[in-house]
Amino acid sequence: MLLIAAAAATLATGAAAQEVTLGRFFGDCENAGSDTKASVGEACIIQSIINAASAEIEGVTVNTLPTDWGNYYDQIKAAYAGGTPPDIHVMHRHRIPEFAGIGALADLTDDLETAGIDVADWSAPARAAVTYNNKIYGVPMDVHANLWHINMDIMAEAGLVDGGKPVLPSSPEELLEHAQKVKDATGKNYLAADFAQFPIGVRLVLALMWQQNANIFDESGTATIDTEAGRKAVNAITQLFDAGLSSPQLNYADSQQSFLNGEAAILVNGTWVVDFYTAEAAKEEVALDKYYAADFPTLFETGATWADSHMWAIPAPLKANEPEKYQAALKVLAFINDHNVDWARTGHMAVRTSVVEGEEYSALPHRSEYAGTAAIAKDTPPSERYGAIQDVLNRELQAIWLTGKSVDAALADAEIEVQDLLDR
Repeated sequence: MLLIAAAAATLATGAAAQEVTLGRFFGDCENAGSDTKASVGEACIIQSIINAASAEIEGVTVNTLPTDWGNYYDQIKAAYAGGTPPDIHVMHRHRIPEFAGIGALADLTDDLETAGIDVADWSAPARAAVTYNNKIYGVPMDVHANLWHINMDIMAEAGLVDGGKPVLPSSPEELLEHAQKVKDATGKNYLAADFAQFPIGVRLVLALMWQQNANIFDESGTATIDTEAGRKAVNAITQLFDAGLSSPQLNYADSQQSFLNGEAAILVNGTWVVDFYTAEAAKEEVALDKYYAADFPTLFETGATWADSHMWAIPAPLKANEPEKYQAALKVLAFINDHNVDWARTGHMAVRTSVVEGEEYSALPHRSEYAGTAAIAKDTPPSERYGAIQDVLNRELQAIWLTGKSVDAALADAEIEVQDLLDR
């Protein structure tokens, strides 16, 4: 009788209950819970959304496979090579050509509407971010970009606040002038960033090249790094190192801690930390008190800042071989899409027009301070070699400010290597 009752219950709730594996980065969060409004920081916010999906989607359980950001793509590639990729995994926009180009990702184009995902509600940049060869290969979660995170107390002490807003430079010369004002008035560094680990320094240089209407390669696949625009972009940064107004030795954690400790007026980092820094600034024991999140300033002709998008993809073999699990994975993607405003609490820019135009989104902390970022968000042309190109640039730029390699030699070497990658 018990066996019959159990079988009946299984039939009533759907015999095709599915456990879906989900691969992600963003860091670990031990106690995320499932309250998508209470979590703080990238790791806990995304995990709370995933936990809520697992709890609320009938017949679907989500098993999270968190992975370290630095090793993430190596592990994902190894999983695909071994035939065991997660049923859902997060990706960056710039990786779509690499994965979709070899047929690894499921084409979601004709399945999203049935899953309850309104593609028409996505912003144009968001839809473009998940589109490759006119097909949709993912569900976008955000547009994220580099900002200038600002300690307003330090800026005020240096006389760089006007009308409650920070006074930011409008040229490389003014950048140096402002940095010297901060040092003279406070003894502290003007700008901190991760110049020694992850490619934050690369993104700074890219932004300053784009501001000169230049790029590191063009649509035809020709590398354009060893240029006057490249030298000007690099020199705008290295002048701060040479004058002792910024340190090239800081990695990601150290640069962030320097900012939170009140040791730097400005930290260059992404939208993903706005929520975290807001929470830290509210703590009495944290030196950062008056926090402001600003658009990346325009030092040359045209406004530009580095930007990318996070998106969720499903492996092509899952769609081809496991239709029931594929449908379960789509339900999870729809749930994440429905919670776009919750993810936007991190500081990332929402991808759904209905969310961006809503009161809850506009009321998020500091949102108005960097409202102009979406209009200046840039990236390189699509390339299957994006990751390798970024690695080359990171190595050569770090050689400039960490080992004393000349700018001319580093840019020349970078251009040769990048051209070789583009020609493959």
